[in-house]
Amino acid sequence: MQAYVMAFVIGGLICVIGQLLMELTPLTPAHVLVLFVVLGGLLSGIGLYQPLVELGGAGATVPLPGFGHALVSGTLEEVDKIGFWGIFSGAVKATASGITAAVIFGLLIAIVFNPKG
Repeated sequence: MQAYVMAFVIGGLICVIGQLLMELTPLTPAHVLVLFVVLGGLLSGIGLYQPLVELGGAGATVPLPGFGHALVSGTLEEVDKIGFWGIFSGAVKATASGITAAVIFGLLIAIVFNPKG
């Protein structure tokens, strides 16, 4: 039960920060999206995002900073395994399933629903 509460709290705080950025600054949703992915990657690179993942579980991995974390942590793992070439393959391996799901579901939604003209 505690894991669910922490996921809710951590995920909710990330969303609140994003909403506040859009409401109180001139940042657009696209700016916030890029900012969150980059911040997730930076925090992961310096070792600060993994403790948040351990505390919040899906509340930290599902929002956009979690994608940046997955990119960086996948790259670092792959570099440890195979060296220099891991720079190119690590991020792709770590995020392939999520990207594939987004493309497939986007295609299915586009096929099923008609856009407004």
